[in-house]
Amino acid sequence: MTRACSLLGQKIMTSAANRSTLNRFIAASGLSNLGDGVAVVVWAWIGTLLTRDPLLVAMIPVALRLPWAIFAIPAGIITDRVSRRSLILGADVLRAAAFAVAALAISRAAPLAPPPETGVADALLFAILAGCALMIGAAEVFRDNAAQTVVPSIVPAADLEMANGRLWSAELTANSLAGPALGAFLIAEALAVPFVFNMLAYACAVMLLSRIPLASRGAQYANRNWKREFREGLGFLLRAPMLRMLALLTGLWNMCHQMMMIALVLHMQENLGTGARAYGAVLAAAAVGGIAGGLAGGRLAMRFGRGRTAQWALLLGSASFLFVPLMPGPVSLALLLAGFGLFGVTWDSVSAAFRQRMVPDEILGRVTSLYRLTSWGMMPVGLALSGWIVKLAEPSLGRPLALQLPFVIAGIIAVALSGLAWRAVGRGFTEQQAAATSAEA
Repeated sequence: MTRACSLLGQKIMTSAANRSTLNRFIAASGLSNLGDGVAVVVWAWIGTLLTRDPLLVAMIPVALRLPWAIFAIPAGIITDRVSRRSLILGADVLRAAAFAVAALAISRAAPLAPPPETGVADALLFAILAGCALMIGAAEVFRDNAAQTVVPSIVPAADLEMANGRLWSAELTANSLAGPALGAFLIAEALAVPFVFNMLAYACAVMLLSRIPLASRGAQYANRNWKREFREGLGFLLRAPMLRMLALLTGLWNMCHQMMMIALVLHMQENLGTGARAYGAVLAAAAVGGIAGGLAGGRLAMRFGRGRTAQWALLLGSASFLFVPLMPGPVSLALLLAGFGLFGVTWDSVSAAFRQRMVPDEILGRVTSLYRLTSWGMMPVGLALSGWIVKLAEPSLGRPLALQLPFVIAGIIAVALSGLAWRAVGRGFTEQQAAATSAEA
């Protein structure tokens, strides 16, 4: 009896410590994502102040996402070798420095000349901003990959949907709700101010995260060969057909998502006649839906099953693309994107938990990096593709219809993918849940 009480007491203390660590980690991620959210508006908007060419407007966001195709594999190997906390801290310090450089460059270049229809108003500023975006994107690869591996070390496997949902809800509140609205307000006041704000947000995140104890992995992997480590991660992924399919499915869906998001800026400016604040409000509405999805995803998975929840979240989120051109104003568009956010984050919660349960912790960084190389590496493809679609379609369709075409193409691709993967997704999640239930029994 005494031993049982002692074990129960230890379990309660461990659970409380885990909750405290998770709360601190979520708070640090929220601050970091607040800076990211401000940047969501700022990067795209400042591009339109330098040029009206849709392909060139997409280039700065492309620079921000391109590092996922370059650094994802090294990030996975390094994540499994070093202190994950130190890796996250270093990435946030680098991002703060890059935003400081961007703020200085914008301040020195102001006031900006009117944006031309072709070419850029200030080539030097455009190059500096693209370089800063590339540096910030590279740091984000390492930070996000390390952050994806932290949650399973904080909470038990049964709580992963809950923990992922809380983490993504906090990140979305900062990244897509408070951040874009704040970014729209700040950039309307002065172009350099949001970049200064981001620098301070990352500095605060660094201070908070430095107090979180996360174990170093350097000693365990000090004498390992990186080629062997890479083969271990790749071999695991190649032997897991469900995981491969989820990576490919998420990658193509993210490509469609980026096609929509970069087209959304010019669509709202030119077709709907809205300004920066309305654009930020629409993105904030998508975040509200995402927050709801993050909070409800775990409950939906428990109520309807992980497979059924994943299937419907993917299909309904994909269908949202098709309705964007039909929305007559920012209010209806905001309501549509709120639903889009709800389904998208529900999918993220259950699919990430599937990966975290399936992959052993000692190779989680490498497998996650390969997974995200596919799932995030397609983002710059979507950004560039959106610009090309508008540019090629404009002579025959006219500017207003050409700006709507990326939404239609993205929707057709995403809905088709959802239909093709419907049975495989349901079967894969159901089999994993059944295996976990058998193991517990």
